[in-house]
Amino acid sequence: MPSAAPLSSDLAPFADIEQRITALPWPALTAELDRGGQAVIPGLLDAGEAQLLAACYDDDPLFRSRIVMARHNFGQGEYKYFRYPLPAPVQRLRSALYPRLAPLANRWQALMGLAARFPDTHAQFQRRCNDAGQVRPTPLLLRYETGDYNCLHQDLYGEHVFPLQVAILLSEPGRDFEGGEFVLTEQRPRMQSRPEVVPLRQGDAVVFAVSQRPVAGARGPGHVYRVNMRHGVSRLRAGRRHTLGVIFHDAA
Repeated sequence: MPSAAPLSSDLAPFADIEQRITALPWPALTAELDRGGQAVIPGLLDAGEAQLLAACYDDDPLFRSRIVMARHNFGQGEYKYFRYPLPAPVQRLRSALYPRLAPLANRWQALMGLAARFPDTHAQFQRRCNDAGQVRPTPLLLRYETGDYNCLHQDLYGEHVFPLQVAILLSEPGRDFEGGEFVLTEQRPRMQSRPEVVPLRQGDAVVFAVSQRPVAGARGPGHVYRVNMRHGVSRLRAGRRHTLGVIFHDAA
């Protein structure tokens, strides 16, 4: 597997990112994910780290492709997928977050009656994706300008899908942009969709369900059903907004 690529800027600000992730209150975050399919990690990155990552957007050699959303009816705005090797901070975030989420992912799979189970490390899971032809990296940077938005969607790229992903806001609401809220919707069987706006500040991360999650039914502890989750970004009223997306499965 390729080693991580450095950023063009100093890596020292990210030196303790693994320790920060290890020290997070994972039992509380897991409980929040069970309750609502999302959990916020305040200040996972500091302002300087967020700005360094946002500045990467114009460093084209770091990326394998650029997507203009309007061309595909995805919304308005654009994003770029990183190429391998990933920038070192992105690789370290991906590798350190995955093992903290894998136990919850496996429990959700069991509750939903799904056979797939996820290995302990991201390197093992990535090999599974690669063996199935999913070899293209999916971590990405998104840029929104005034008037831009992202339609509700699910990030599904092949047979092997890790059921959780992470988005980190790299810009500061109220200073860098207005509007542009992160939005989740949940579709329960025979019910209307339930929307939720997730408030984020610069450097905050939100962990959320990629596609489906289990919800306890009204008939008792043994009754669980699946709900469909989608996510998007509301219209930016002013400014510019950057986000880092950390997706754990690769694309075919």
